[in-house]
Amino acid sequence: MELPAFLASLSAAAPPAGLGAPLVALWHDARGDWQAAHQAVQAHEGEPQSDWVHAYLHRKEGDNANAGYWYRRAGRAPGSGPLAAEWQAIAAAMLGAAANG
Repeated sequence: MELPAFLASLSAAAPPAGLGAPLVALWHDARGDWQAAHQAVQAHEGEPQSDWVHAYLHRKEGDNANAGYWYRRAGRAPGSGPLAAEWQAIAAAMLGAAANG
């Protein structure tokens, strides 16, 4: 799935079938359901992509210390700049990785 199709799926009642937990979390977050997003990645702690989304979610909620912990676990630099830009960058990276392999 490419980013435009993922974005278009946000108007559906449920995330597209076959998405991994990190993309399901981003889907829920984009629809304003932080709790569902957090639950999706929390169930997959220790997986780098889930930990990356977990970091983003805690940054979004304003818990920068907790976000820093998850960025370190994900092996990523802490996010900076607009949250919407980070969301899109994470989604694009994960969709690109899924398409390549």
